[in-house]
Amino acid sequence: MPLPTALFWERRDVAGAEHALLEARTGLYAHGTALAAAPVPYACHYELQTDPGWLTTRLDVRTEGAGWSRSVRLELAAGRWRVTATESGDLDAALVAAGHARAGLPGSEDPDLLYGAFDADLGGSPLTNSLPIRRLDLLKAETGVAHRLSVAWVLVPSLEVVQADQIYTPLGGNRVRFASETFSADLVCDDDGFLVDYPGLAQRVTPGS
Repeated sequence: MPLPTALFWERRDVAGAEHALLEARTGLYAHGTALAAAPVPYACHYELQTDPGWLTTRLDVRTEGAGWSRSVRLELAAGRWRVTATESGDLDAALVAAGHARAGLPGSEDPDLLYGAFDADLGGSPLTNSLPIRRLDLLKAETGVAHRLSVAWVLVPSLEVVQADQIYTPLGGNRVRFASETFSADLVCDDDGFLVDYPGLAQRVTPGS
């Protein structure tokens, strides 16, 4: 069935873009494609499902570039994550040739480290920042109150899955401050909690803009 909503972001950190199709009436179902020119040129295809309360239940991701491809699936059930991954070709060779460090293996060596994470964060994707914003109803929450989260962070393009601590703080006016250990940005959202502007990473493009 065709999905009713399309969102498009232009990357600001590297040459690239993301296009997502979604349905958000009872939770979120989305699939999309992100393209980026760094650290090596790659395409990232994903499919995302949440429950009606916007708790992530499944994330499938596939990345591919010249001479390599990888995939990972995250599934959350009874508070525990199941992570399965595949790879073919040699991403490390492409990274080293471009002057970058080798990548971690796709997936997670110990999914139990993700226990307590209710959101999946796909690296470089402004769509997945909407998951905690909607799940916690942050656009209507008390301003200035920080919400500390544990997330399952999927690094792109390696598809290594790691636990990450993040902080979301409502600022009012459809703005939410996002912070991690080494980074902070004031996100601008539309009325539905989807990002319009992620300073330094991506900006939404609308027809005619």
